[in-house]
Amino acid sequence: MTTAIGPADEAVLDTEAPWRRLSPRMLAVHPVLELRRLIVPLLALLVGAQNGNSGEGGWWALGIGVLGIGLGFLRYFTTSFRITPTHVQVKRGLLRRRVLTVPRDRIRTVDVTSNLLHRIFGLARVTVGTGQTDKKNDGVKLDGLSAAAAENLHRELLHRPAAKQNLQTDAAVRPKPAEAPAETMLAKLDPAWIKYGPFTLSGLVAIGVLFGLGSRLVNEGHVDLGKIGYVHDTLDYLGRQALPVAILLVAAVVVVFTVIASTIGYVLTFWNFRLSRHDSGTLHVRRGLLTTRDTTIEERRLRGVELSEPLLLRSVRGARVLAIATGLRVGRGGDRGGSVLLPPAPRAIAAEVAGTVIGDAGPLTVALTPHGPRARRRRFTRAATVSGVLILIVLAVVLLGGAPWPAFWSALVLLPLGALLAFDRAASLGHALDEGWLVSRFGSVVRRRYVLRTDAVIGWNMRTSFFQRRAGLTTLVATTAGGHQRYALPDVPDAEALRVARAAVPGLLNQFLAD
Repeated sequence: MTTAIGPADEAVLDTEAPWRRLSPRMLAVHPVLELRRLIVPLLALLVGAQNGNSGEGGWWALGIGVLGIGLGFLRYFTTSFRITPTHVQVKRGLLRRRVLTVPRDRIRTVDVTSNLLHRIFGLARVTVGTGQTDKKNDGVKLDGLSAAAAENLHRELLHRPAAKQNLQTDAAVRPKPAEAPAETMLAKLDPAWIKYGPFTLSGLVAIGVLFGLGSRLVNEGHVDLGKIGYVHDTLDYLGRQALPVAILLVAAVVVVFTVIASTIGYVLTFWNFRLSRHDSGTLHVRRGLLTTRDTTIEERRLRGVELSEPLLLRSVRGARVLAIATGLRVGRGGDRGGSVLLPPAPRAIAAEVAGTVIGDAGPLTVALTPHGPRARRRRFTRAATVSGVLILIVLAVVLLGGAPWPAFWSALVLLPLGALLAFDRAASLGHALDEGWLVSRFGSVVRRRYVLRTDAVIGWNMRTSFFQRRAGLTTLVATTAGGHQRYALPDVPDAEALRVARAAVPGLLNQFLAD
């Protein structure tokens, strides 16, 4: 097999493999990436110069641009890598030289990502993961391989045992390219699923990002929004309306923008989604419109699945599926960590895909054991306590701060809302043991059903608060090496918690129990 990497898209993969550079096409990409990091101060200076607040703003902006380009070139010339039959190494830095090394027998996941800029120049970024879920350990990144080289390397690192790998240069020999392992399609995007996009509320994140960026630009550019005609007219119009009408108008604009942004985000993130199983024992996920991403997960590292149902998505009978596996950085989010096995889709299809992935549909449909009236009562008690505290705070603001009384009457709506939330949370509670699988479900704003292999449980943690002890309840936490590493069964009766722990992993608790 030939893997093309490096300046001439070549890679020498022998014991004495020399250090190589990334594709020289990255000289056109790195400066743009560095300028993107400096975009806020750059725009602030330009905006300030346009408003006459800084006569030298243009020169400062030019200086920042030159700095960004220089950093991009420096980043390219100070980065090198090599791939041997036993290791993947990346060396980077000028003043502080760092060498990152990943043993090939420790590789658990390989991500191939190509954003729009990479695709224009025919490049891709390969991220090699070793099973670490810590945010500070993201594995080794090779940012700047040709698309063909990245795909070849992706196959080579995971689809064949490291001991059998023998990659050579193009100059030495040109065997036939390695064929991709046979695959079985498990799921692909149905365009009808796009209707679930607005119910993901990902557009709220876009609103937050735009608001933060705009605020920073306004502050650093010393811009007076009142002097901008469109903004001035809008604020003046809202000021002439009654307060409830103004609030409704703003809320309507936010809702419309959120729906549009969420739908666009869904399309950009999950277009051309494909989930397949390879004969090499791996799951392969491909998705993305402008930025494409390929993620490969070894099935032997799969510990289970998560069926996630956010409140709005659940209201339209939708759900998504996430992998519980070692090597996926769940700390940064399911999407960025590469753990998504199915985007928001009909719940029936999500349950079917989850069952196909783990090879058993039973845990996704098994009837759950409820946690009883004491656990249900705790949900209502906590909801009433939180609602009552918030209402008292509003009352104090009205009495001491001079706020209008309608604020207090409006706060009383928290009581029925809290009761509805408590009812839904109580209805979500449940657990089960089903032929080697531990199932736990809880949550309301986001209802989650965790399906975890019992042989992946390496320990138990039983937590009881003061109020739980008075109610005879325990939170049973299963510890595992994959995913979030801790999966809870909240507010389980004490005897039931002990029964589940002993039945799921026989003998694990014997040393802690009296005969």
